[in-house]
Amino acid sequence: MEVLNSGENTRPKDVTLTGDIAALQYTGGTTGKARNFSRDVAMSRLIRFGLGWRGRLQQIVFDRAAENPEAAQRNYLLALLRRNKDTVFGREHGFRGIQHVTDYAQRVPIRDYARHQPWIDRLKCGDKRVLTADEPLMFATTSGTTSEPKFIPLTAEWLRELQRITTLWLYRSQVDYPSLFDSKSVTVVSPAVEGRTASGTPVGSVSGLTYQRTPWMVRRSYALPYDVSEITDYDDRYFVTARMALAADVSMLAAPNPSTLLRLVEEGREHSERIVRAVHDGSLGVVPPEKADPEQRSLYSKLDRAIRPDQVRARFMEKFLERHGALLPRDLWPRLPMIGCWLGGAAGVQANRLLEPYGPLPLRDVGLRATEGTMTIPLMDGDAAGPLAVGTGFYEFISEEDIDAQQPQVRLAHELENGKRYYILMTTSAGLYRYDINDIVEVHGFYKQIPRLAFVRKGRDMVNLTGEKLHSSQVGEAAELAGRELALGDLHVQVIPDDDKMHYDLLVEQEEGIGGGEQERADAFDRHLAEINIEYAHKRRSRRLGRPRLWPMKLGWARRRRRRDVEESGKRDTQYKWPMIQMQWDDESRADVLRQPDD
Repeated sequence: MEVLNSGENTRPKDVTLTGDIAALQYTGGTTGKARNFSRDVAMSRLIRFGLGWRGRLQQIVFDRAAENPEAAQRNYLLALLRRNKDTVFGREHGFRGIQHVTDYAQRVPIRDYARHQPWIDRLKCGDKRVLTADEPLMFATTSGTTSEPKFIPLTAEWLRELQRITTLWLYRSQVDYPSLFDSKSVTVVSPAVEGRTASGTPVGSVSGLTYQRTPWMVRRSYALPYDVSEITDYDDRYFVTARMALAADVSMLAAPNPSTLLRLVEEGREHSERIVRAVHDGSLGVVPPEKADPEQRSLYSKLDRAIRPDQVRARFMEKFLERHGALLPRDLWPRLPMIGCWLGGAAGVQANRLLEPYGPLPLRDVGLRATEGTMTIPLMDGDAAGPLAVGTGFYEFISEEDIDAQQPQVRLAHELENGKRYYILMTTSAGLYRYDINDIVEVHGFYKQIPRLAFVRKGRDMVNLTGEKLHSSQVGEAAELAGRELALGDLHVQVIPDDDKMHYDLLVEQEEGIGGGEQERADAFDRHLAEINIEYAHKRRSRRLGRPRLWPMKLGWARRRRRRDVEESGKRDTQYKWPMIQMQWDDESRADVLRQPDD
């Protein structure tokens, strides 16, 4: 396979790499220049020095809190309430009079996003000192239970806490893997600013914001410039991400969602020759879409101008392309010592798929992270659990089986039991108070006196394969819109996640029977669901989620399912609620499949 000998530009005849040893010793970056390599070495040493000093400090602080989490949590909460006692929320809930954790629980009800929204809406309109004394730096968006996304306020103090958690994670990773920052780092982010509120506050992503606020010497080690995140075309964005990442010698790789890393593999397999050619020629490898606006065209041009030809790296890549028929990270990143990504819940299934294309590397969970905050700090490889971040949030817990009780028993961090599952409530420096994030976690032992928590799944009426956080109300709304669009009448639908093939099975019974057209119905459901859930839309466009697979069900399936559920639960028929989401197939539903779906 002579990729570099095809086309108008050919590689120079004097550029050669012979044998596996030469290939594995190659350490060039995107330019392959010796002076750049020397400069990168110096930067690497600075990063290790700075991270070592700050990381050791964070480790001392964290270990001190771990010895007495009850005191650490109490002190965090009371300090937070003192800072925010004169806010709108603080005055309404009597923060001045709260002296104990029990006072807080009595005065502040448990709330989900919808019940926080009145105060958040005031912030979006520009009101001051509503939830926190500090004004929000930005709003991060994530999927809500309706078509309206959630707007999560983020403050400077919240960001400092995130940086402390990240520093500790990186420090512990570097202690275990000293070569972690010897070469380039790859992390994939979203745009920091994707819009603005009516009052002018930026709306965007946490990852983009943290990238922009990363110290310049650390940013120099990144294989991907921030501008890549600003490419709006999904296919182009992932191609450029893969093209730049694979062109670099990488020793640090971290992305919360393993589906992102699998997408890089997919790009390396599908576009390998194109990537090699782009690296050889020093081009971006893509041109702006015809409908691209001037700002996007300028962005493509800026990225293209910053790239230099790297013929040595191109030849190095071509050797493995000839040998294996694809560009794989395991071949191109021989100095990569470990991978950071989620290991809990459905993400764990995807994480295990990284081992073949990336090599048999250790996997380390990056922590239970959500737009609302980072809740754990994993410190060991191959373990989804991590100690609760007791110094960067106040946390309460409700037993899984107790969540629907009229007066559920609320536990604190030091009161959790090993092996038990809990819903987690967050109080954050960004203005969320006793916030029900609807995550179920399981206790996997303790770090000193801190419980080690692993993410299990989303809780009530929700499922999550790869970050889309699909709610049952969204499933129902999408089914209704699809039925109306196709004039199908009343539909009985249910979705079941397939975490092996990364799509949703869509079970459909039509009142008058079913006569074909499964793909059309699946496409309509898929389209409306993407309109309703922004995270689902992102994951579908980036191909991290596949198209729903529609299973036509026999007439009467829903009725039989309802009767069985009522009998097994012991509830009255009037209390029954049709489950739009089912976590796995049951034997009765499999027996009611009318025919195999179209592939």
